[in-house]
Amino acid sequence: MDQLQRQIIDALHVKPEIKPETEAREIIDFLKDYAKQHDFIKSFVLGISGGQDSTLLGKLTQLAVDELNEEGRSIQFYGVRLPYGKQNDEEDAIDAMKFIGQDTQRAVNIKPAVDAGVEALAQSGFELSDFVEGNEKARERMKVQYAIAAHTGGVVLGTDHAAEALTGFYTKYGDGAADLAPLTGLNKRQGRDILKHLGSPVHLYEKIPTADLEDDKPMLSDEAALGVTYEHIDDFLEGKTVPEEAYDRIKNLYIKSQHKRDLPYNRYNLPY
Repeated sequence: MDQLQRQIIDALHVKPEIKPETEAREIIDFLKDYAKQHDFIKSFVLGISGGQDSTLLGKLTQLAVDELNEEGRSIQFYGVRLPYGKQNDEEDAIDAMKFIGQDTQRAVNIKPAVDAGVEALAQSGFELSDFVEGNEKARERMKVQYAIAAHTGGVVLGTDHAAEALTGFYTKYGDGAADLAPLTGLNKRQGRDILKHLGSPVHLYEKIPTADLEDDKPMLSDEAALGVTYEHIDDFLEGKTVPEEAYDRIKNLYIKSQHKRDLPYNRYNLPY
């Protein structure tokens, strides 16, 4: 392991191995402690896509809320689906909601808002690419979550974890924006192990990860978009040796996405 790999692992708080039951308990307790320390919080809000990350955080949040309510601290969890029109993997999202234990199936269709914004930009001479339109979807989803949080007196939860943070595989001020990021420090493999421990349906943690933001490339896998496998990313984060080509790709992704992990730059904190 070279200095850069060690630096990244330390910065992202990754453990070489975990006990799923211990990590689950720590995340639940983190959410509970935060709610207890902030009396103004009446809810947690999270978008549920049907993918591994939101399914994992959704389940842990529901467990935390259930315990809080049993202990006399009244709080609600709003897990909400945020499809752009018809979601390609909608059944997975519905299955995730059932596994999480959301009694009410809430969904907000972001398509009208996204399309209106894209059209307004086009009328002003800004024809967005399909990729940039995908970022608009991610930001609209986060905008909706903050609206729900404001309406219900809550905070927004984010699913960012070490594998995403390492590669910058999220939209800045979209899915990368949140008040709390309880999955910090976990890689994809570890998150999958926690879902297994929690009794998740197999198809929810074995499905191919995809952001599904681009109309021209529906259901494009994360690994195809990144140019490196999660297996190699997870190995890297656990301090293991990875092939040189994968190492170089991971290093370049980390360096190029540093701006996503920093606060907005000002005259006094420029990195050069």
